This record gives sequence, structure tokens and C-alpha cells, in this order.
Amino acid sequence: MQTVATALVVLIGVVHCYFLVLEMFLWTTPFGLKTFGRSREEMEATKVLAGNQGLYNGFLAAGLFWGAFASGDNGRDLRLFFLGCVLVAGVYGGATAAKKILYVQALPALIAIACVLLFGNTS
Repeated sequence: MQTVATALVVLIGVVHCYFLVLEMFLWTTPFGLKTFGRSREEMEATKVLAGNQGLYNGFLAAGLFWGAFASGDNGRDLRLFFLGCVLVAGVYGGATAAKKILYVQALPALIAIACVLLFGNTS
């Protein structure tokens, strides 16, 4: 079951790498416009903010990968810290931006936190 916890942490890290690419590089492309359902004008006006947001998602991904492959209590603590950051960001995004963020970001983080607490101690 420890493998399940690690796999969830890595998967959430990969998803945050995707968010980084989407927000930093694809924001104003047809794919970005379709993904977020906003006008080109709005996407152009928020491009710099989205890039900054993408960078933060990259930092979350880096922390999740660090925690996934660190050992012992340090690895567990890193996993819980970065998953907690993802959870808080997901809840805030769900409350302020779009409800689907709760399902895409917050819920997976909550499930991963439960798995790490139950079976995620690495040696």
C-alpha cells in the first residue's frame, strides 16, 4: 500500500507539471482558450498572472516529487506538507475561481493525504 501512496503523490506532481505548462506556455493558445473557456482578450490580459501561477504549480510539483522519493519521516513530512499546500490551493480555487478545481486539485490531494497517513511512511 505504500506504493499506492507514492504513486498518488507522483501523479499529483505530474498533474501540477501539466498545470505549469498550461499556464506558462499554453495560456493564450487555442488549447488554453478552449481549456478555460475564456475570451482571447481576457487570456491575453491575464497572461502574466497565469505564468506566475504556473510557476507556483511547478514549485508544488517539485516538492511533491521531492517528498515522493525522500525516505523516512522526512519524506512523509514533505509529502504531507506539499499535499496540504495543494489541498489549500484547491479549496481556495474552488471557492473563488471554479468549482471543478475542488475535484481536479483538492479531492485528489485529500485522498493522497489519507493514503500517506495510512500507509505512506517510507524507509
